[in-house]
Amino acid sequence: MTAQETSPRKGHTLVDWRPDEPAFWQAFGRKIASKNLWISIPCLLLAFSVWLVWSVVVAKLPAIGFTYTTDQLFWLAALPGLSGATLRIFYSFMVPIFGGRLWTAMSTASLLIPALGIGFAVQDPETPYVMFLGLALLCGLGGGNFASSMANISFFYPKTEKGNALALNAGLGNAGVSVMQFVVPLVITAGVFGAIGGEPQVTSSGAKLWLQNAGFVWVPFLVITSIAAWFGMDNIESARASFKEQSIIFQRKHNWIMCVLYTGTFGSFIGYSAGFPLLAKTQFPDVNSLQYVFLGPLIGALSRAATGWVSDKYGGGRVTFWTFLVMIGAVAGVLFFLGIKETPGAFWGFFAMFMVLFFATGVGNASTFQMIPSIMRQEVKRLMPSLDETQFVRQAERESAAIIAFTSAIAAYGAFFIPKAYGTSITLTGGPELALYAFMAFYGLCVAVTWVYYTRRNAPVPC
Repeated sequence: MTAQETSPRKGHTLVDWRPDEPAFWQAFGRKIASKNLWISIPCLLLAFSVWLVWSVVVAKLPAIGFTYTTDQLFWLAALPGLSGATLRIFYSFMVPIFGGRLWTAMSTASLLIPALGIGFAVQDPETPYVMFLGLALLCGLGGGNFASSMANISFFYPKTEKGNALALNAGLGNAGVSVMQFVVPLVITAGVFGAIGGEPQVTSSGAKLWLQNAGFVWVPFLVITSIAAWFGMDNIESARASFKEQSIIFQRKHNWIMCVLYTGTFGSFIGYSAGFPLLAKTQFPDVNSLQYVFLGPLIGALSRAATGWVSDKYGGGRVTFWTFLVMIGAVAGVLFFLGIKETPGAFWGFFAMFMVLFFATGVGNASTFQMIPSIMRQEVKRLMPSLDETQFVRQAERESAAIIAFTSAIAAYGAFFIPKAYGTSITLTGGPELALYAFMAFYGLCVAVTWVYYTRRNAPVPC
């Protein structure tokens, strides 16, 4: 059988999938992989939108009569990160068990639950705080999707294009945060769904808000993308694996090292995305910052999507090393402007430093994910020398996909810890500075780890 003679497809299952063979890739692979990628991206974008929707909603709750403390509001902003990261651990292993098509369709459709729940809950001023806590946790369903989405797309592309494909999927998917932070402040100011959308809430200033639209606006798009995933995506037969087969990654030292590094990049991106709107509002209350905060996640998402090729060309380890140094400098800048926040124009310095942070996290997100397949190709060959070439490629691909998914699960806890660190720091010291110093120290650790294992001369696994 040659690539030119026979289609690899049987229904929605690819029974013959060899993307690293040039003839096969040109005949079938590129078209099939591209179709799956471009259905995956909007599904992931919506997942991020629902996951982080509380980052905007919590900033508006006090205006419509919900009398919560600052710490309670930071809890609501942080809990989707906690549940999303935990769900990612399980979602990490789902694609090889259930197949990418079924799991993408199901996981996207599941986001209808928190989207509709938020829409109804915010309309009732008697809704108890515990109900909001539950809805915040359910928003984590969107966070879980990233792990399965990235594992799925990693199977479709050859190693020469994997870094760029993963960067596009993740980067444009991450853009869901900025899309949400741009769209929600607009749709809550108008009754876009008419009578079926419910009555507006009246703020203390007399303005009308339709805060329910923060949830309802995603419903039609979730329905469309779930259907598109079901009818348009594919499963890969060779990607099938039990949890036991995938669990070998827990024995791989570099799985745990990359968890640390990806927490430094993606954990920062998603944590800053979740906490930035409320942090800006509490530290600069006289500035209408909600109209600008979407730019941070947008810059981070676009820099991830646009810079995957840089790591493919220059090496993911080298790019990661310099990224962490830039992040240390940017946090120092944030601290400087917080120290002079009463000075006119200090907000814009604070804002600019966060834009640098977001840009750097995007570059680092792409570079760390480029590192993982490179590391595992070297490690599998070293640890399992008895495998023939076909077995080696399959094992390296399987372990890389599982590690990409699992590291994304661990890193997602940043969406909980960063907003919660802000809240705790403000409660204990009156400001967020203590949390920011802790972030700087962690980035210093990441610089050292990257240098020791991946970028110094004679590094154990150069990449």
